[in-house]
Amino acid sequence: MSPHEQCPYQDGRVDLGPAFKADAPARYARLRELGPIHPAEFHLGLKGWVVVGHDLAREALTHPALLKDATPAAKDLAAAGYVLHKPSVGLGAQMMEADPPEHTRLRRLASAAFTPRRTAELAPRIEQIAHELIDAMAPAGETDLVEAFNAPLPATVIAELLGIPEEHHADFRRWSSHALQVASPEHRPALAGLHALLAGLIANKRRAPEGDLLSALVAVRDEQNGRLTEEELVGTAMMLIVAGHESTVNLLGNAVLALLQHPGQLRLLRERPGLMPDAVEEFLRYDTSVERSTSRYAAQDIELGGVRIPRGGMVVVALGSAGHDAPQAGGGDPAVLDVTRPGARHLAFGHGIHHCLGAPLARLETTIALRTLLSRMPELELATPADSLKWIGSGIIRGVLSLPVRYRVA
Repeated sequence: MSPHEQCPYQDGRVDLGPAFKADAPARYARLRELGPIHPAEFHLGLKGWVVVGHDLAREALTHPALLKDATPAAKDLAAAGYVLHKPSVGLGAQMMEADPPEHTRLRRLASAAFTPRRTAELAPRIEQIAHELIDAMAPAGETDLVEAFNAPLPATVIAELLGIPEEHHADFRRWSSHALQVASPEHRPALAGLHALLAGLIANKRRAPEGDLLSALVAVRDEQNGRLTEEELVGTAMMLIVAGHESTVNLLGNAVLALLQHPGQLRLLRERPGLMPDAVEEFLRYDTSVERSTSRYAAQDIELGGVRIPRGGMVVVALGSAGHDAPQAGGGDPAVLDVTRPGARHLAFGHGIHHCLGAPLARLETTIALRTLLSRMPELELATPADSLKWIGSGIIRGVLSLPVRYRVA
């Protein structure tokens, strides 16, 4: 019996552990057949509900009673004798885990880094980095694409944007790769390493500010009447690093893997590079890197998709699953990769007030990286069977840990 045919429940709940993540597309497909929302067990034994259907996902992501902060519900639950254990990605005080008005204030302060004009200005540097990485790969003929290309490209971009010196880039990349893997033994050391690095850099930027985003955030903290607390300053920087790096690393990996497994689509994209912007939307829909949203908590008893969620109940949205349930223009089979699909609908960047602030940058990096990779490597292929690849085993990110490829550089 295939995993797709197996009953997805264990002890009345879906176990979203490593076995599920390794076969997530098939298992989410089975859950969608059974309904749009299901009781689930997350890391560390935390229990709640997972939303897998597109329409209900949009509703959950904008529901006024589903909050990022569990505190309002926790007070009532504690008074009733219950203890609410709120999971945390450990990134400190930042907008991804805040509700209005704090979220509104923090997002406004961080949004200056991701204006359309500033994002577009990064294009030449992103292309330069992509070519430099491929030049460095040229003599080998075989490499781990995650290590040689997918990870260093967005890491370099976000490090330069923030003003992280080059001597810290290796540590920064290593810590970022573990920061969202909540069940990994490297999770807490990675967060501690990032926190210490940023605290030191913030002190340096105070003494000698430069023209980078971290210096600008320090200025907001120190000069604008406390609009950013010290904790929020570090938390915002950590959020920008992790969200601006790890999601794009794995989006690139998932996209390249999908193309190598669908040679007809790869050939079509090489022949018609103008398809790339729509193709990126299709990659985001087909196998997005942010598999699930961060947690939300019911501020009161609510009904979601016909299911009662009690006050304090935890709800997580399966963003990747929603993309396979979203109605698409012109129809077509959502299980099929189609780089010609016009304007693929998905929730890869979320929906509502928490829609990913760095979405334009992620799209730009992915478009340039894939276009450069396909033009410079006319004979790119997997160097190992696809079923032997190892996937990230915990957390909200979906992606392979390594992607061995063979290639010829043009």
